[in-house]
Amino acid sequence: MMLTRMNAPMDSYVQPSIWLDYDHPLIQQTLHQLVPVGSDEIRTIEVLYTFVRDKIQHSYDAQLNQVTISASDTLSEGHGICYAKSHLLAAMLRACAIPSGLCYQRLTLYETAESGFCIHALNTVYIKQLDTWIRLDARGNKPGVDARFSLETEHLAFPVRQDIGEVDYDVNFSEPHPIIIETLMAHTHSIRMYERHLPDSLPLPESILPKK
Repeated sequence: MMLTRMNAPMDSYVQPSIWLDYDHPLIQQTLHQLVPVGSDEIRTIEVLYTFVRDKIQHSYDAQLNQVTISASDTLSEGHGICYAKSHLLAAMLRACAIPSGLCYQRLTLYETAESGFCIHALNTVYIKQLDTWIRLDARGNKPGVDARFSLETEHLAFPVRQDIGEVDYDVNFSEPHPIIIETLMAHTHSIRMYERHLPDSLPLPESILPKK
């Protein structure tokens, strides 16, 4: 499991925001349907992770053009790229009082460094029983991608290949990185954005709290 440095106090990872709007009625209604009263922490995390991974389509895989950004829009439309899906999972976890943040990888756009790079988003989740953060990737599985929930070993969508310039950013963001929001807001066609206009690096903030 990869521990991450935090860029905000712990209570920031359970707060709603404009993009992680878990107070939206649709999110509350969906949580009521998905999470039985009295569900334990780990079961709740697994249920919500599986829902976002499997029931919310990845816009590019499904060839859907609309750009979704906020958690509520992503849930309402039923799709989003990895950025939007990570917003939804973080919001749903926070609504259940489970701390969750956003973290990122720099990956090749396709298979080789020559194809260029892009930023990929995934989630951090704090497991109270273990007093540790884990990473989960709700991008959505497909042939060659098999992300899973695990407390023992990370099963992310894309293992990083450092030898060709891919990067695991070890910062646990309490809110989506500004460059991610700027990218989503600047485009109205998800497929064109995904193929040509995703950021290829991530500026890190100067102020980072020590690892927990």
